[in-house]
Amino acid sequence: MEVLHPRCTGLDVHKDSVVACVRLAHDGEVTRHVETFKTTTRELQRLRDWIQSHGCSHVIMEATGVYWKPVWHVLDGHFELTLANALHVKAVPGRKTDINDATWLADLLAHGLVRASFVPESWIQHLRSLTRTRKQFVHEKTRHIQRLQKVLQDANIKLTSVLSDVMGKSGRAILEALIKGKTDPEELAGLASTRLRASRQEVIEALRGHFDPSHRFLLELHYRQVQAIEKAIEKIDAELGNAKEPFREAVELLTTIPGVSTTIAEVIVSELGTDMTRFPSVKHLLSWAGMCPRNDESAGKRRSTRVRMGAPWLKTQLVQAAWCATRAKRTYLRAQFLRLKSRRGPKKAVMAVAASILTAVYYMLREGAPYRDLGPDYFDRLDRNKLLKRLVRKLENLGYEVDLTQVATAQGTGG
Repeated sequence: MEVLHPRCTGLDVHKDSVVACVRLAHDGEVTRHVETFKTTTRELQRLRDWIQSHGCSHVIMEATGVYWKPVWHVLDGHFELTLANALHVKAVPGRKTDINDATWLADLLAHGLVRASFVPESWIQHLRSLTRTRKQFVHEKTRHIQRLQKVLQDANIKLTSVLSDVMGKSGRAILEALIKGKTDPEELAGLASTRLRASRQEVIEALRGHFDPSHRFLLELHYRQVQAIEKAIEKIDAELGNAKEPFREAVELLTTIPGVSTTIAEVIVSELGTDMTRFPSVKHLLSWAGMCPRNDESAGKRRSTRVRMGAPWLKTQLVQAAWCATRAKRTYLRAQFLRLKSRRGPKKAVMAVAASILTAVYYMLREGAPYRDLGPDYFDRLDRNKLLKRLVRKLENLGYEVDLTQVATAQGTGG
């Protein structure tokens, strides 16, 4: 097999150690040098010098949690680095050791058998950290709100039955009063807005419960946690405002897609960047993001059509945007959803819409062009004969006999 990189290094990265294997090929002979380093900064610098002393030009490592990132930062700029997906470089089972793993990686890299994973620039990594942290905080806030509601239900206070948002203005006023020890239902009901759908008497009855000191303690605990998380989210949003300045135009461009909000656009840019040339085609992007069916075939039979594993942070936001897009009337995305929903079900239909959104993102970022909707009648215009047969069949099912006559287009005459 042809050797593409005669001098390369494979790294098996762990939390506290890195096993390095230098592979040197010369005149058909291969020599290997293996050494173990710690993951402190000084040791990683020694690793860098050790690799350079052997004249290596290429280095490969697996994407193992976050442990690969410090190693990458120290080696970046000194070697041609390759980050490998652990699922793509599995060695022969039963012979797994740290040394064998490093050796196997070096052998794969030497023969060009590894497809490099996408590692974005530092500014995109910073933005990605912010958007991911924000999403984690939003999830944590939701969990505390659910626990808060559980405390209220345990105290038989049916606040969620009369308020659409327990963390709205009226809900917060009532929660603050409960934390301060006020339990009179009429007094609490007076804090609610007069624009509620529920009547005042219904609100009073909903607030009549058995609220003891243990409920008060837990309610205050969760409510203060929600407030602290909201302040943290505000700080992240402020930092995002500064971090997204280099690609503000790209974010505004993506918000022209139905269902894509500013928050979702920020996530898309943080996960993909703005340079689409790193993906040879839109199909490569869909495959990388896990928005296309996996290959699972045996004996000529397709065993599964589940989507591939891909970028989970990106995929969830695309699906969320797709659900929003299906509610936008008179759009191509809604027409696509309704077209597929009857045959494939809502889940597969919304996944197809999400793939269409990502396809639009690819061409919009590559060309710098705004979103152009194909129209709700795109599929009808795509195949006029099929539409005609479908409408005739509907009329026949209703008991009508249809005789089709095409009307000639009027032609103007010159004088």
